[in-house]
Amino acid sequence: MTVTTTPTMEGRKITRYLGLVSGSAIIGTSFVRDFFARVTDTIGGRSGAYEAELEKSRNTAVSEMRQKAQRLGANAVVGVRLDHEALGEKGSLLMVCATGTAVMVD
Repeated sequence: MTVTTTPTMEGRKITRYLGLVSGSAIIGTSFVRDFFARVTDTIGGRSGAYEAELEKSRNTAVSEMRQKAQRLGANAVVGVRLDHEALGEKGSLLMVCATGTAVMVD
């Protein structure tokens, strides 16, 4: 199944709009990762632990959205948007939402 952030697919015609689909993932961050992320942020560089968690949550949200589109009979999702939000006390949770339009394309 093709998933794209664009509203159309070049060379393909949308024949049917099946509706809005979304997926989300909420992942907690651990104390150890928080500690090392702060150290990395203080001395410079990138926080590999947070980047890995962010990638994992994006993949989970998109996968859930894709499954919902398949249940509607779609063969593509267009206009996908990814939103990221820190939740909980001191941002101890990370939420990622993927939203798009399930469609049938030729």
